[in-house]
Amino acid sequence: MRASSLALWILILAALIGSLAISKEAAAQTDSHAALLSIDRQIDSVSSRFLKRGLEQAAEGGAAFVVVEFDTPGGLLDSTRDMVAAILESPIPVVIYVSPSGSHAASAGTFILAAAHIAAMAPATNVGTASPVGAAGVDLPDTIKSKATQDAAAFLRSIADQRGRDAAALEKTVLEAVSYTESEALDLGIIDVIAKDVNDLLAQIDGLVVETATGPVAFSADGVRIEPIEPNSFERVLDVLADPQVTFILLALGGLLLMIEFLAPGMIAPGAVGAILMALAFVGLGNLPANWVGVGLIFLGMVLLYFELAAPGLGVFGLTGAVSFVIGAFLMFADFGTPAIPAPSVKVSLWAIGGVSSLLFASAVGLFLSVRASKRTEYQPISRQLLGDTGVTTTALDPRGTVQVASELWSAESDDGGPIPTGQKVVVAEIDGITLKVFRADEIEG
Repeated sequence: MRASSLALWILILAALIGSLAISKEAAAQTDSHAALLSIDRQIDSVSSRFLKRGLEQAAEGGAAFVVVEFDTPGGLLDSTRDMVAAILESPIPVVIYVSPSGSHAASAGTFILAAAHIAAMAPATNVGTASPVGAAGVDLPDTIKSKATQDAAAFLRSIADQRGRDAAALEKTVLEAVSYTESEALDLGIIDVIAKDVNDLLAQIDGLVVETATGPVAFSADGVRIEPIEPNSFERVLDVLADPQVTFILLALGGLLLMIEFLAPGMIAPGAVGAILMALAFVGLGNLPANWVGVGLIFLGMVLLYFELAAPGLGVFGLTGAVSFVIGAFLMFADFGTPAIPAPSVKVSLWAIGGVSSLLFASAVGLFLSVRASKRTEYQPISRQLLGDTGVTTTALDPRGTVQVASELWSAESDDGGPIPTGQKVVVAEIDGITLKVFRADEIEG
């Protein structure tokens, strides 16, 4: 009796376990989902970061596969390589879908589309024109262009071989800047599917088998649920900062505010805000093909401008600072042979350079007048006591320079415009604001 009861309980327990397993499997099947990403911008570090995070999130979230709606004019070669590597190493299938109609996978987009497990295009789309150029959109020097072109062609051939696509047709997009319509791309074996929308795409790829980094995977797209993956807050901010105009404006305004803090220490707010703006500008520079020679010239211009405001003289510092700042703005994203694949050129617009430069130098003039007025007010009661005092020239006056009077350094000029050598005893004859007019002491003795 006991043996039969025990056997009955074992059968009941086995049935329960079996039903739970079946229900769990059924739930998993009904809960099948795919991730959907949208990339409709140029290829750079921001789009590369988003794609890699999206693929990782989709794999960790149990997505069956990833669909990337794609529309790009091209971009940087380094970012393109990063995105291709992320697709090739993805443990789940990646479908690159050039959509909607009117979109294109131009230039760098050709490499990314070719790397997909399934390459798809909507009607009235195109792919190709992948010849390398400079990051600023200009032609590369002949030697660098030849090397970059051959390197890009070899890279695209290797992708084509791995995905079983027509390597010769793809290579022409690099060597001859050829572009193909969706129908031509399908006929040539560059893409796998032409689909009018995502639902049509899913219907056509259902049952296809592809080779992923972890082995062969069969698409099961029937009844699959689509879950979009959106850019996170950091990526949205990065997208704004990684704009040449925004980066340049942040850099200039941050420098101006820091200049105000140094000229009037203790205000705190200009210095704090300026430091924040400068930090944001460097975040933008880190995600753009910045030319650090140009950035250095911008900083040199600001330093020279600061010296002009702190110790106003003949305007040499101010003039050279202005020239350095403007040249630096033009060179900020200048191309010195960095290979890219055609995309909107990365540069600061003339409007931004003119507007920001005008604002900066108008503010500098205002600061100069304000500082000069405050110094005149501050030092005038003291300087009036210096009339008739003797001092010594610390630099030659020709006719302007500096003198030491009453243990302090002053801007000075000779009263008759003649030169006075360094180390010469002088007498204060007149005070003009914060500038002392002096004459040689030996003239009195004579």
